[in-house]
Amino acid sequence: MTSTDTSTDASTDASTDRVYATVNPYTGETEAEFDTLSPEETTAAVERAHTAFLEWRRRSVADRAAVVGRAADLMLERTDDFAALITKEMGKRIQEAAGEVQLAASILRYYADHAEEFLAPRTIQVMKGEAVVVNEPTGVLLAIEPWNYPLYQVVRVAGPNLTLGNTVLLKHAENNPQCALALEQLFRDAGAPEGVYTNLFLRISDTERVIAHPAVQGVTLTGSERAGSAVASLAGKHLKKSVLELGGSDPFVVLDTPDLGRTVKAATMGRMANTGQACIAAKRIIVLADVWDEFVSGMQQAFSGFAPGDPADPATTLGPLSTEKAAQELHAQIQDAVDKGATVLAGGGRPEHDGAFVEATLLTGVTPGMRAYSEELFGPAAVLYKVDTEDEAVALANDSDYGLSAVVYSGDAERARGVADRLESGMVWINQPSGSSPELPFGGVKRSGYGRELSELGMFEFANRRLVRTLPATK
Repeated sequence: MTSTDTSTDASTDASTDRVYATVNPYTGETEAEFDTLSPEETTAAVERAHTAFLEWRRRSVADRAAVVGRAADLMLERTDDFAALITKEMGKRIQEAAGEVQLAASILRYYADHAEEFLAPRTIQVMKGEAVVVNEPTGVLLAIEPWNYPLYQVVRVAGPNLTLGNTVLLKHAENNPQCALALEQLFRDAGAPEGVYTNLFLRISDTERVIAHPAVQGVTLTGSERAGSAVASLAGKHLKKSVLELGGSDPFVVLDTPDLGRTVKAATMGRMANTGQACIAAKRIIVLADVWDEFVSGMQQAFSGFAPGDPADPATTLGPLSTEKAAQELHAQIQDAVDKGATVLAGGGRPEHDGAFVEATLLTGVTPGMRAYSEELFGPAAVLYKVDTEDEAVALANDSDYGLSAVVYSGDAERARGVADRLESGMVWINQPSGSSPELPFGGVKRSGYGRELSELGMFEFANRRLVRTLPATK
């Protein structure tokens, strides 16, 4: 199974190296380009991060949390600037971009406020003496992050790990260079010493150089299966811890709908947020036959209302995809399904509009053998499936190599929970589209990756949970 590439291909083949550039997906214009680091500059940056770690780890948790808290405040003060950068670099509609800034700031604030509580030593009851688990940082981390949420994805790593005492090297997506630089400046302005948080305009072919460095203790990636597989292989080769958040083909199961309008709105929002470029978007909508006709009619009406436009204009309802290549790839997946017998209920094409646009698309009649059945559709396209029973709904929902998030809608909470408990996913939402919040753990199973970010769990993926066992010196 393949998915649309949402991050860096982390192979070490120099032929995959890409230019760091701001290419506006609405106008197609290249607005800025940035040089990549040489191998020598890369090694020097890693060594600075390690030197910084040796001092940063000795600071109190409160001191480190204060820096992260100031970063949260500064991010909110700079909401307009950050939102404009996001819109310019990856085409997110401006109001959604502002929402991402606020969510990212709330994550930084969450870890600043809760770090001392989360990192407090834990006492284990023993028969004699004392046993305590202390939570310590491990060192330098490499974060490889995608373009679709250029702030939110980064702070999911930076928030917990900077408060823990690790230092962070960021290799951001090549089409988000100005967002990457703005984040580095944010932490510098918040008081982070040099080397604590470092942006790397890193050649893909130098990725292994960083992972292999003895100072680097772990690597985390959000992106495609291909990138995840490459990074996991490199991390395993060099005995480094890794956390992966990869693709998703999330099911949205409608068992019944006492409020049709609310359910249709939720499914539409769950699919179309960020122009469908979200790993937890509702990509496969599975509907019981009892409510199929009404539900499909509502979805057709909703999807027909999206019109392409300038993502910087608050009135725009459909933004461009992040790149022209991404738009071509999504359209090819849709066309493959149509060519093999699927039915288009809405959209299906490329609008007559400049920019990397694909129409808001609804497909039905998608079957195994079509790309849209097994691949992640990373954009404004959803597949509708009609089933007769809950068992069929569960079987279809689980017929995927992915297992990130899932949604179940029903007026009967007990019925919904019964279905939710049978779904193979890292997260499940009942009567609400999949989302994210600082206190809720985020991560998947199967080929959607491993490990957890956010919540208290996200604090400990790269922590040394060290046991200190003390016994009396005399009998």
